[in-house]
Amino acid sequence: MQIYVHPLSGHSHRARLFLSLIGAHAEPVEVDLARREHKSPEFLKLNPFGQLPVLVDGDTVVPDSNAIMVYLARKFGRTDWLPEAPAAAAAVQRWLSVAAGDIAFGPAAARLITVFGAPLNSEEVIARAHVVIKRVDDALEGREWIAAAQPTIADVALYSYIARAPEGFVDLADYANVRRWLAAVEALPGFVEFKKSAAGLEA
Repeated sequence: MQIYVHPLSGHSHRARLFLSLIGAHAEPVEVDLARREHKSPEFLKLNPFGQLPVLVDGDTVVPDSNAIMVYLARKFGRTDWLPEAPAAAAAVQRWLSVAAGDIAFGPAAARLITVFGAPLNSEEVIARAHVVIKRVDDALEGREWIAAAQPTIADVALYSYIARAPEGFVDLADYANVRRWLAAVEALPGFVEFKKSAAGLEA
């Protein structure tokens, strides 16, 4: 398998982190975003949306970080990370949707401004980031993991951009449950760190 990634992409980190957590290997292929390699004709054949990451497994091409985690969990039979019971599967899917929506338009977008120079309204995206992180913090009250009694791909999907939210001037000081949960993810066997940037509150 090959995985097309960029070290500062939180979506890329999700896929890399999950591969490591389940002990699976995919050869990393780094895509140069500054040179817009993700918009090249060659890359667009893999993912017409021009986004990272992309997993290539033989003749199977899987774009999108959440889809990659679902694919890998099914491929390797990891029902611990992607439960099959209806209620548990629905709980995981709910947080995958949050990761693709509110997280992408909140803490991920705030970080896009400081790390990648995206022309977004910082006040708006920082405010959205605090709304969704507060909801995650509330959901973690009295529980260790976000969707089940054990870590699932939902935790992996939420981790990267929340962990690096301070790089987008999103302070996590008021979210004790989130900070405890981040530490729990980071203590998992096979954890790999998301490369840090000297940006925002981390500058």
